[in-house]
Amino acid sequence: MRIALGQLASGTDIAANLRVIDAYTAEAAASGAALVAFPEYATYEKKKIDATFPAVAEPLDGDVGAELSRIARSHGIALVAGLVESSPDPARAYNTLAAFDGGGRLLAAYRKIHLFDAQGFEESAFVAPGPSTEPVTFDVDGLRFGLLTCYDLRFPEQAQALSDAGSQVLLACSSWVPGELKTNQWRTLLAARAIENSLFVAGVCQVPPVSVGNSLLAGPMGNVVAELGLAPGVLPVDVSPDAVAVARRHFPTHRQRRIRQAPAPRPDTRS
Repeated sequence: MRIALGQLASGTDIAANLRVIDAYTAEAAASGAALVAFPEYATYEKKKIDATFPAVAEPLDGDVGAELSRIARSHGIALVAGLVESSPDPARAYNTLAAFDGGGRLLAAYRKIHLFDAQGFEESAFVAPGPSTEPVTFDVDGLRFGLLTCYDLRFPEQAQALSDAGSQVLLACSSWVPGELKTNQWRTLLAARAIENSLFVAGVCQVPPVSVGNSLLAGPMGNVVAELGLAPGVLPVDVSPDAVAVARRHFPTHRQRRIRQAPAPRPDTRS
């Protein structure tokens, strides 16, 4: 199957971001891709998360979600994109990935569980963690995709849970904050999650200065299949369930693992 990575330079103009997503989705569909993935915060992004994020948040069936659904339907291609979703707490939004099929139907929604309270940032000040730690997957043309978001990539048990749930491709939709060795860590962690679970990992990112760019596809053996640089663009890449099966036959770690239960994340207890 061919999929496409849509690397963005999203800003605070939601309508402008959606126009770019529409154009890139058309480009992905023209390449023969069955799915296009965009970064977290694809529809609204700025260098520092602040009170404007919960202010622009909408339910999944709001105007932004409806437009993403329309884009998928109009181009006949599955689409995954990060949006700012309203939560029960009016002061904090969810950082959500929404997946639509080629008919515009909502396939899955993943609300980020590991918030980026690191490197001087405090995402949790304005973003609520997802209420469920259950792995979120969906199928397109017989291939199973698992969803994780940016900082989640540093928690190998989440990728492992998605693999155990049958994922053959992980979509790591991200806005990886720049910093010392951060691009190296981005590339290394994508490859590591691929090797550990013998599957494809597609890391799709925002570009500088907000993020590091370098969206890429890591193969089940950890090889970089294809990679974008620092500019916005669309990268079509091919993924194969056969490659996953071969890697798992050579390294059957999914059957040999002896420690199965990872500690549950600490709940967010703030009122």
